[in-house]
Amino acid sequence: MSGTSSGASTTAGYTLARVLGIKYQEEDKDDHRHEDPFTGLESVFSSRNPLDRPPTASEWLHDQLPSQAEAVGYLKSLLPCTSWLPHYNLQWLAGDVVAGITVGAVLVPQGMAYALLANLPPQYGLYSSFVGPLTYWILGTSKDISLGPVAVLSTVVGTVVADMGVSNGDIPPNVVATGFAVIAGSLVLVIGIFRLGWLVDLISITSLSAFMTGSAITIGASQLPSLFGITSFSNRDAAYRVIVNTLKHLPEAKLDATVGLTALSFLYLIRYTLAKAAERWPSNKRVIFFLNTMRTVFVIVFYTMVSWVINKGRKGDPVVRVLGVVPRGFECIGVPQMPSGIISRLCSHLPAAVIVMIVEHIAISKSFGRVNNYTVDPSQEMVAIGMANLLGTFFGAYSSTGSFSRTAIQSKAGVRTPASGLVSATVVLLATYFLTDVFFYIPNAVLAAVIIHAVGDLITPPSTLCQFWRISPLEVFIFFMGVFLSIFSQIEDGLYATVGISALVLLYRILKARGRFLGQVKVHSVLGDHVIGDSHRQLVGQYGTFEETAEIAARNIFLPLDHDDGSNPEVELGNPYPGIFIYRFSEGLNYPSANFALEYLTSYIYSHTRRSTPEAFDRKGDRPWSSPGQQASGKSREEPSHEQKPTLKAIILDLSSVNNADITSVQRLIDVRNVLDVYAAPDVVDWHFACINNRWTKRALAAGGFGTPTPPRDGVPHRWKSIFSVAEIGGKESAAAVAEANTLKQEPSVMDHRPGDEETVNAVAIIESWEAGDEAPTPGNQAENLGESLKPANRRKGAIIGGLAYPLFHVDLTSAVQSAIANVEARLEARSSLRPVAKTS
Repeated sequence: MSGTSSGASTTAGYTLARVLGIKYQEEDKDDHRHEDPFTGLESVFSSRNPLDRPPTASEWLHDQLPSQAEAVGYLKSLLPCTSWLPHYNLQWLAGDVVAGITVGAVLVPQGMAYALLANLPPQYGLYSSFVGPLTYWILGTSKDISLGPVAVLSTVVGTVVADMGVSNGDIPPNVVATGFAVIAGSLVLVIGIFRLGWLVDLISITSLSAFMTGSAITIGASQLPSLFGITSFSNRDAAYRVIVNTLKHLPEAKLDATVGLTALSFLYLIRYTLAKAAERWPSNKRVIFFLNTMRTVFVIVFYTMVSWVINKGRKGDPVVRVLGVVPRGFECIGVPQMPSGIISRLCSHLPAAVIVMIVEHIAISKSFGRVNNYTVDPSQEMVAIGMANLLGTFFGAYSSTGSFSRTAIQSKAGVRTPASGLVSATVVLLATYFLTDVFFYIPNAVLAAVIIHAVGDLITPPSTLCQFWRISPLEVFIFFMGVFLSIFSQIEDGLYATVGISALVLLYRILKARGRFLGQVKVHSVLGDHVIGDSHRQLVGQYGTFEETAEIAARNIFLPLDHDDGSNPEVELGNPYPGIFIYRFSEGLNYPSANFALEYLTSYIYSHTRRSTPEAFDRKGDRPWSSPGQQASGKSREEPSHEQKPTLKAIILDLSSVNNADITSVQRLIDVRNVLDVYAAPDVVDWHFACINNRWTKRALAAGGFGTPTPPRDGVPHRWKSIFSVAEIGGKESAAAVAEANTLKQEPSVMDHRPGDEETVNAVAIIESWEAGDEAPTPGNQAENLGESLKPANRRKGAIIGGLAYPLFHVDLTSAVQSAIANVEARLEARSSLRPVAKTS
């Protein structure tokens, strides 16, 4: 039934094509470009390769639509907890409880401190710290990530709140923050649901590092006034302005400076001391780790007690500026408010917020996934981030994402599953209801010290910059440009600049990718001082003795003629045949790169070949304005050395780096072919293609008229020699399986081989597969003798790898070179064989 419907659709297609005047390639009956070289060898070769049929648009559409199994898998992937929750056990619970309590203790003070960065009261940091861990375990795919407020994203939210406060002072800051979380969270959720996690790959490490470094410096600078107790200027200005103003107003510093600087010193001193202690006593490393992790809690508790002592009777006029009243519980539970027009006013800040939410989170989760040997789904992580931000707005939370510092703590604390977030959320919940009275006395200077200490780890260290310089010096300049813009303007400007410049550099590299011309050289695989065959167990002969068996084991490889790949410049590369050129694309073949790459191809061929026949014009007016023509004396304007150059015969294109060919690139290939056909006339130029990656590229090239031999234009026909790559099939009966079995049997004698033992060398030589007295295969006779050198008893079943319909599409460069040489020689032989006949007539 399917065959009937397929035939009916094909008939309808042909009928419609005739009506519209479209000519199918199959209808060109008179264009017999090549002959089937396997006629009469049906017993040796398998049936016609089904890949000769080009792919169709319906196949492409079918591949894009998900199958039933894929649809079910997609629905299951939306709830990753269903894969591990049924296996939950007490051992996992113990690890999750320890890690959850540890992270929760750090999350409480960090959340309140980061809320101040967002220009919000401290309780909103607690709300965000509660909702993120509470929801992530259901939707997330990382056991280590800690979702909640982070410094960089809080700073972005603070910029949004500050900007909206200037332009729309009637909208409360918490309404702006929750509205912004609704918009950003919805956008991230949509990206995740449609599985567009690959968008993260558009952000380079250079852009991310520059953004994080610039943000860390900006955040640290914004905390200097609080650290010194200075309130006479704004800390929301550019980082350099805040630093300059802080230095100008240092005489106004109060007791807060003593509290803040000593707290910051204690944080670094505790970390340094405990790190050295872990090296000194490795057996107590885990206990020391927990002590080091809790250093923020210890410092805040200590200075809160000090603040309580000195401010006990001065709540209205404290000696040291304190956090103040923190409401108990969740007083903002409800549907988030969205004033009219707020969405349009927030859209300009969305790109930076979304990039921070996605890139920072996924970079952290992937990093810890690699360390702890599990896989993270970026798209599903976006679903988790988006849903956490949306649900958080019902509790009054602002935007949150994964935190690097808390994730590192959670990982080292021995977390086992994402369920540790439930424990962290419980710790935050208890603190929100029972510790708010204690929070009143937390000094603002100590919170500033905690923030500066936390963001210090986000600055890219000099060792990493040195590694960047070794890999790509240009990207180091992009990095510093992003950092400088973040410091002297806004952190969003640094992010946009680095992303834009990185995109321009990538586009420039694609546009100016010219490819490389390749040369051929014969090599041997050498183990010690012996040439080996297909396996390291097959010792063919000693290198340098030039035995016949060693020459058989040689193979051709192809390297750039300019040795720009780092290959040894002492290696002399040769052209496989005069007038045959091998060209490898370096950055794919698509509409941005096709023009430059093919212009370089054409100019190189012009400079290394000569015309098949000199240009001549009967009248001066017949000469095109762009052609130099000949001199008045009739002599060519070409230099004498130019006469020694060969004429163009064939071009071999290596498409190993080409994934797809679009309309522009194929049209450019057609244009170059037409130009070179005129250049080589009356000869013909054969276009061979090697290492094609997919059927759609073959279809595109075939639609452009490539893949089949060019008909002769000089009236001299010749039999086309189609050289194909054939793989043996037959399982245990194949020659490969027999050879492997023989190798295993002979392994002791092979390994015991000594130099000079010719009988052993011959016993393991590759030439066992050839008949005695057969001529070694060459490009000129391989196609003709294929199947003749083997006796019927030794014939095995083979399969054509690349199909028969397009003999100029080759599986590798070796077969392409063999085919090009064989047919150039065949054409020359056919032409020379007709010359005596022309003289006698």
